[in-house]
Amino acid sequence: MSGNKRNTGRSSEWVDPDDAPEIDDAFIARVEITEGRKIIRRGRPPLATVKQPVSLRLDADVIEHFKAGGAGWHTRINDTLRRAMGRARASNAKRGAVRSRRAS
Repeated sequence: MSGNKRNTGRSSEWVDPDDAPEIDDAFIARVEITEGRKIIRRGRPPLATVKQPVSLRLDADVIEHFKAGGAGWHTRINDTLRRAMGRARASNAKRGAVRSRRAS
C-alpha cells in the first residue's frame, strides 16, 4: 500500500482515500485558491466608497420607470440622484456668488 502514500510535506501523511478529511463548509471556508504562488481572493473586491443601505419610499411610477430599464435600476436611481445633487450644488454656488457681489 505504499503506492497510495503521498509526501505532501505535512506532519500527518494521507495514506488511504477513506482517511481523507471530510469536505464540509468549514473545510471549504479555509480553502485558498492560488495561481502560481499568488493567492486569489474570492468575492467582490472592496469598493473605494462604501454604499449605505437605506429604506426609501418612492412613487410607484418612479420605481416602474427605473425597473423598466432592466437590471441595474438601483444604480440608475443613484446616478440620477447624484446628478441632481451636482446641479443643486452648482445652483447654490451661483446664488452664493450673486449674494457676495451684491454685498460688495
